[in-house]
Amino acid sequence: MLYKAHRDWWVAPGGKRETSESIVDTCIREYQEETGLTVVDLHLACIFTVVVQSDQQVVEEWMLYTFVCREASGELLTESDEGMLAWQHTNEVFSLPMAEGDKVILNHVLNGSGILVGTFFYTEDYQLLDMRYQVMEV
Repeated sequence: MLYKAHRDWWVAPGGKRETSESIVDTCIREYQEETGLTVVDLHLACIFTVVVQSDQQVVEEWMLYTFVCREASGELLTESDEGMLAWQHTNEVFSLPMAEGDKVILNHVLNGSGILVGTFFYTEDYQLLDMRYQVMEV
């Protein structure tokens, strides 16, 4: 997990897609940049639309793709440009400060099956307003 000091919360490593880059290539590149590890054998776990609102107006919106892998090579960094990195025990991960939607995603990654698909609605300071999701079995 990656600690983002400016928000005082933990996130899974990831980032934005570059022009003409596939979502899989984005995952591999971002994970390597932020952790030093190269992931292999990726499986899509979640697809979410994230909507940020102010006074019921959309101010920002993006797609969030979550992949799972069980194997990686390389040496884990302790810190990257994005923040401090640390392995977290699965039984303690939900007590970490993080966005409420991230808890839904992590719960699915750790305990679910199929692909979780939905939408998170947040305020500009990332307080969860609403969420809608469903599991699509594959």
